[in-house]
Amino acid sequence: MPRKIREVKAELRRAGFIWRTGRGSHTVWTHPLINDQLTIPGHDGDDVKPYLEGKVRLLLEKLRDAQRRQ
Repeated sequence: MPRKIREVKAELRRAGFIWRTGRGSHTVWTHPLINDQLTIPGHDGDDVKPYLEGKVRLLLEKLRDAQRRQ
């Protein structure tokens, strides 16, 4: 069973990401250590699409690398 959007947002908050802006059902997340942003489409109760799971995983890996370099 796929995760829900609210679970991905909670994971990003725990990792230190900040919700920057949103329009409609989209939210944009950034982190001060990396120069990328992630747009999450959908409402909190929606299922996470596989492509979004991949983007979240890559972004969290990039964050871990940035934290190691500090």
